[in-house]
Amino acid sequence: MSKNAVGVVPAVSVASKIYLIRGKRVMLDSDLAELYGVQTKFLNLNVKRNPARFPSDFMFRLTPKEAESLRLHFATSKKNSRGGSRYLPHVFTEQGVAMLSGVLNSPRAVQANVLIMRTFTKLREMIATNELIRQKIEELERKYDKHDQQFKIVFEAIRELLNSPKPPRKKPIGFHVKY
Repeated sequence: MSKNAVGVVPAVSVASKIYLIRGKRVMLDSDLAELYGVQTKFLNLNVKRNPARFPSDFMFRLTPKEAESLRLHFATSKKNSRGGSRYLPHVFTEQGVAMLSGVLNSPRAVQANVLIMRTFTKLREMIATNELIRQKIEELERKYDKHDQQFKIVFEAIRELLNSPKPPRKKPIGFHVKY
């Protein structure tokens, strides 16, 4: 699959590039640059030229600890080794990504921005739906809790499903050489 055309980048791929950092859903500058078809350096330069468009609630730089945590999570190269970034990455909130559309306005950037905005919207809808289900279950639980022990077991099972952690990541398939 070619990533040169934004239309063929699946929304799932975009959703996997949205992280929760400091309680906000954000995207890394390098991931956005890849989607927009520009170098990260170019993206950050345009952001630097337009500081009024990117207040701290739209974009912020990761701390060394946050950046290291991401590197460990994804097993990317170290900061000081070959191929690694020398700077701490910027992350953009949904509003920051929307503001990028005014700074980077190539046809590909516009298409990528539409895809990213749709993905953020879909995530919000999924979270709202999950919260609505949780509220309805709590309402039913209060209503039927006094009447029947069987309902209590059902509600506990449903609550466990809603609170269940993500399934563990599968190990990569293939031959790996250890040095």
